[in-house]
Amino acid sequence: MGTDATTRAEGAFADTVFTGGALFTSDAVPAGSAQALTGRAVAVRDGRIVAVCAEDEASTLIGAGTVVVELNGALLAPGFQDAHIHPASGGVELLQCNLSESEDADDALARIARYAADNPEVEWIVGGGWSMDHFPGGAPLRGLLDAVVPDRPVLLASRDHHSAWANTAAMRIAGVDAATPDPVDGRIEREADGYPAGTFHEGAADVFAEVRPTISDDLTYAGLLRAQEELLALGITGWQDALVGRFPGMGGGLAAYRRALAEGTLKAHVVGAQWWERAEGGEQLDGMVRLRDEIAALGRQERFSLGSIKFMVDGVAENQTAAMLESYRDTHGHDTHNHGLSFIAPEKLRDYVVAADAAGFQLHFHALGDRAVREALDALQEARDINGDTDGRHHLAHIQVIAESDVARFADVRAVANMQPLWACHEDQMDELTLPFLAESAADRQYPFGDLQRAGVRLAGGSDWPVSSADPMAGVHIAVNRVAPLADAEPLAGPGQRLDLATALAAYTSGTAFVNHRDHDTGLVREGYLANLVVVEPNPFDVPVDQLYTCRVASTWIYGERVYARTVETVDAGGPASTAL
Repeated sequence: MGTDATTRAEGAFADTVFTGGALFTSDAVPAGSAQALTGRAVAVRDGRIVAVCAEDEASTLIGAGTVVVELNGALLAPGFQDAHIHPASGGVELLQCNLSESEDADDALARIARYAADNPEVEWIVGGGWSMDHFPGGAPLRGLLDAVVPDRPVLLASRDHHSAWANTAAMRIAGVDAATPDPVDGRIEREADGYPAGTFHEGAADVFAEVRPTISDDLTYAGLLRAQEELLALGITGWQDALVGRFPGMGGGLAAYRRALAEGTLKAHVVGAQWWERAEGGEQLDGMVRLRDEIAALGRQERFSLGSIKFMVDGVAENQTAAMLESYRDTHGHDTHNHGLSFIAPEKLRDYVVAADAAGFQLHFHALGDRAVREALDALQEARDINGDTDGRHHLAHIQVIAESDVARFADVRAVANMQPLWACHEDQMDELTLPFLAESAADRQYPFGDLQRAGVRLAGGSDWPVSSADPMAGVHIAVNRVAPLADAEPLAGPGQRLDLATALAAYTSGTAFVNHRDHDTGLVREGYLANLVVVEPNPFDVPVDQLYTCRVASTWIYGERVYARTVETVDAGGPASTAL
């Protein structure tokens, strides 16, 4: 490549040029329109996108030191971002007794027995990832654990972290017996005589808080780095950590993030959501402000900030703690008069939200049932009425059931719908532990993504990992199909709740960038934006929609640096460097 006036001045060549594939820019467009551009090249210099141009114009950007990435028909897109995830705890679970890949109850027990045998020095067997649908009623028994680990305490979180499974030894150490009452924010499964059966839902798991082993800072840091490795391989270049702070049995991760900043090991950009302790009141807000400002004073806002607060409004439908407008049914379809739990009284929630919004925080709600969604929207409406528009970009995560009259309210209060699309399909946990126990009207309104889109609501994509897979393409598949891969099932809640492919991809890119207040430099493939990019093959726009699950990340780039690749770089002798995906 020459350097005369007809090409480029010395030093003005690109560091990297992507060419030979399709391009998804994630710019806002009408739903359903084709969004894979062809014949485009993307040039990167000094960590930013410097050109998005026709491929035949890219040659002027290529010098002897330019790396040319041949896409070979793959899709180049903005790096994925996850709007609701728990990296530190997820990574720690990978390093402990990990049941997340168990296929059934027998497999889970075999993994527990193997972990105990491989780690004889460990006093407590802790970890998690067991699936509720692997056990009758979603509640595994202590006797199953006693049979494989009779001599050491075992305490394992469910995959969704809303329940814990304990053996008799753990209960004995915690002083738990038939006289132990259910807390106001949880429930203990019991045997006929009242003795705990082995499963502790929601706040009931706190009975082990004083005796279970703490998670060390070193282990949490190792877990965070392990999680980052996993997430980069899935094309995730940024996320919102949905729980930074105190929570029984889970590492809050703040010390780990501080250490990662200091040691230069945090590659992704992260927004941390501070945990609102529901047992305390509004006085905790002052400490959250100080902590947010302390982190901001580090001057590393582009990597880590702490400007969000997580409110846990309710539980989950599987253990009937999600807050519902209509009560749950029993196995015979009879009214149980149980409407689930509001973990924070609605009037207090409104007070807290108004104060936190006025203090400049983003509000991040766990709101799964339709009553919880309404309580969160009511709180946001009051904050808006009192404070005006603070550009908080507040968001409601999970949103499994939404009353029809509340769908449009998201746009009215400028709330983002933070979806976990992987859950929006028929599978055992949905069909055996959820739908049979919901009122009919709620059963017909599962994860109404299509309704939200048609109402003009902003959508963001998240995973809640380690509750479920963090793979954005797996989530995209379900968002588009509402049917699990290879499953012979009807789309959950009907075909009207499906999203088109461009909208689903945008939720994980520009949608999450908006939530994270990073839409000024991430979430789009646009000149001037950071070169946080992902390459997906095959191009999702070229495959039938029921085959989207076959699309995989080939490489991930942050600030123009390749941080993950499935293949190895090669160099053409005498020309610019070239690389595989």
